[in-house]
Amino acid sequence: MSGLSIHLGMKMDLNCDMGEGMSTDALIMPFISSANIACGGHTGDASTMHETILMAKQYQVAVGAHPSYPDRENFGRKEMHLSDDVLYHEVSKQIHTIKKIAEEEHTVLHHVKPHGALYNTAAKNTQVAETIAKAIYDIDPALKVYGLPNSIFEKICKEKGLHFIGEGFADRTYSEDGSLTPRSMPNALITDTAASIEQAMEMVRKGMVQTTSGACIPMPVKTICIHGDGQHAITFAKALHATFEQHKIVITH
Repeated sequence: MSGLSIHLGMKMDLNCDMGEGMSTDALIMPFISSANIACGGHTGDASTMHETILMAKQYQVAVGAHPSYPDRENFGRKEMHLSDDVLYHEVSKQIHTIKKIAEEEHTVLHHVKPHGALYNTAAKNTQVAETIAKAIYDIDPALKVYGLPNSIFEKICKEKGLHFIGEGFADRTYSEDGSLTPRSMPNALITDTAASIEQAMEMVRKGMVQTTSGACIPMPVKTICIHGDGQHAITFAKALHATFEQHKIVITH
């Protein structure tokens, strides 16, 4: 890591999916700058949203909506073939729900990051990407959108006038087409702390990532995600936060 060259004053967001029933939320929150909070699709209810938003406020962490396919049985990780109208309604309903709760807690909704299969489908499916982008825009065109860089979703969001934030994953591997390796594959998750940090820093420093085949592909990011449900989630959060600080990277949304 000593060979990494970082511009002084560089800024990077560090985000984590929250409000998903994991016991790690309170321990991870101090080390991140934005939280993607489950809003009733794959999990979560009014109580968990209130609780997580209050925790985020305590640490000055930006509050984001984490909408998903309405599929609690599969935790939103299985693609659903919904009509445009149904998908629009589902995404809108979930974002509206957490936006209202955020306002009740005297804070503002900062961003939207689709969850699981919805995230992956939006990255490659124009119709799904357009439906999600329209739902976000209709609620508040000032909302930032987190998603996969160089994807169809990025293209659609930018055409719509939304502020798209390219996201990289510290604890997931990538395929050659730039998509995340499916969780069904044995090499989908990165469980080694050093490897996780190295991948994150390559994306931050060079805007590149190494795929499972060994190729290096562009991955320009402005936010790095860690998953709170990972076995080493707390260790990753602390180590990545410390590495950013070591290299004078300002952790901010």
